[in-house]
Amino acid sequence: MNTRWNNSNFVQRFAGLKTLHRFTLKAYLLPFLLTFFIALFVLFMQFLWKWVDELVGKGLDWIVVCQLFFYASLSLVPLALPLAILLSSLMSFGNLAEHYELAALKASGLSLQRIMSPLIIFTLVISLTAFYFSNNVLPWVNLKMSRMMFDITNQKPALHIKEGVFYNGIDNYSIYVGKKGADEKTIKNVLIYDHTNDGNNRVIAAESGTMESTSDKKSLLLNLKNGCSYEEMAREKDPDMHSLPFLRNKFKEQLVRFDLSGFKPTNTNENLFKEQHQMLNVRQLISFMDTFRREDLKLRSEFHKTMEDVYYRNAESFIQQKKKKLAGGDSDFVQKLNKQDRHMVLESAIGMVHSAKGSVDARISELKNNTETSVQFEVELHKKFALSFSCLVMFFIGAPLGAIIRKGGLGMPVIVSLLFFVVYWVISISFEKMAKESVVNPIIGVWMAPALLFPLGVFFTYKATVDSALFDVDVYSRFFKRMFQAKPAKV
Repeated sequence: MNTRWNNSNFVQRFAGLKTLHRFTLKAYLLPFLLTFFIALFVLFMQFLWKWVDELVGKGLDWIVVCQLFFYASLSLVPLALPLAILLSSLMSFGNLAEHYELAALKASGLSLQRIMSPLIIFTLVISLTAFYFSNNVLPWVNLKMSRMMFDITNQKPALHIKEGVFYNGIDNYSIYVGKKGADEKTIKNVLIYDHTNDGNNRVIAAESGTMESTSDKKSLLLNLKNGCSYEEMAREKDPDMHSLPFLRNKFKEQLVRFDLSGFKPTNTNENLFKEQHQMLNVRQLISFMDTFRREDLKLRSEFHKTMEDVYYRNAESFIQQKKKKLAGGDSDFVQKLNKQDRHMVLESAIGMVHSAKGSVDARISELKNNTETSVQFEVELHKKFALSFSCLVMFFIGAPLGAIIRKGGLGMPVIVSLLFFVVYWVISISFEKMAKESVVNPIIGVWMAPALLFPLGVFFTYKATVDSALFDVDVYSRFFKRMFQAKPAKV
C-alpha cells in the first residue's frame, strides 16, 4: 500500500515538474525570440546607416543587396544574442513576479533555482550553439561579407548622366547634356571633352542625339546629330612652335562609343581574405598563433646573430688590424694614425652605426607588426569562448533581476537591460582595444567584461532567492523618513 502511494506520489510530482518546465519555457521562449529579432533589427539598421553611402548609387543588383544584408545580419548575431538573453529573461521573470505566479510557485515549496533550472539548461544549449556559430558559421560569414564589401566599395557609381551637369564618371571623358527627353534616351545640346591625351585636345559638340547602353552593358553609345568636332594637333615635328594646327570637322551623324568595363562589378578571389583572423576557427587560430611565435623567436635569434657577426665582430677585426700596424699595440692607437687613416676610421664607424640603426629599426618594426598580428589572432580566439560565457552571465543577471523588480513588458525591463548591456559593451570594446594595442594581456582584454558582470549575477541571484526588496522604492522611502524624522522633545 505504501509502495503504491509512493509511486503515485512520484508520478504526480514528476508530472508537476514537467508542467512547470513547459510553463517556464513557454513564458521565456516567446520574449527571447521577440527580443532577439528586435535587437538584430536595431543593430542591422546601425550597419545600414554606417554603410549607406557606399551602397547608394552603385547600381547593385537586388540579389547582391539581399546577400549582403543576409551576411550582415548573421555577423551581428554575436552582439544581439547576449542582449536578447538579458532582456527576455528579465521580461519573463518580471511578468511572472508581477502577476504573482512566481510567488505561487515559491509558496508550493519550489526554490528560485528549481524554477530557473529548465531555463538554465536552455541557456546552456544556446551558449553551446553560440560557440558553434562563432567557430564554424561566423568565419564563413565574415569571409563572404568582407569580399562583397571590398568589391562594392571599389566599384564605380552607376552610370547616371544628369542634364545640365558635367558627368566625369567615365575615365578621361567629361560629358555634358543640356536636356534629356522623357524617354531618358533623347539628348540635346551635347558637349564631350576628351582628356585621353592629357588635355582638352578634342571637343565634340552636337545639337541632339540618342544615348543608350549595349545589351551586355559593356559600352555606352551616343549617336550624335548635327554637330562639330574640334581637335588640336599634337606637337610632333617642332615642339617649340607656338601655334598649332587646328582641325574642325562638321558631321550630320556620328557614333561615339564609351567603354563601361570599369562599371562592371568585380568578383575578388576569396583566398585573399582567408588568412585574416576574423575568417578562422579555433583550430586555425591556434595554428597561426604557433606559427607567429616560431617566427618571432626566429626573427629575434637572427637579429641577435646579425648584430654580433656583422657589426660587433667586423668592427673588432678592423680595430685589431689597425693596432697591429702600430708599434707596441697601444690602446690609444687612433691618435697615432695619420689624418687619412683617422678619417677613414671615423667614416667606417659612422657608416656602421647608421647601418646598425637602420637594421635595428627595420627589425623592431617587423617584430612589432608580428606581435600586433599575433595579438589580434589571440583576441579573436578568446572572443569565441567569451561569447558563450557572456550569454550565461546575462541570463543570471536578467532572470533574478526580473524577479526582484517585478515588472514585465517593454518598459522597465528595456531600460534596465540597456543599462547593463551598455556597461558590458563599453567595457568589452575598451579592453579589447587596449588588448589589440598591447596595453593589457589579450585574456584580460576579452574576459574583463563578463568577469566584472559575473559577480553581479551571483549577487542578484542571491537577493532574488531570499526575496530581497532591493529595488522597492517604498522600502527606501520609509528608511529615509525614519532617518530624517524629528525626534519628539523631552518634557
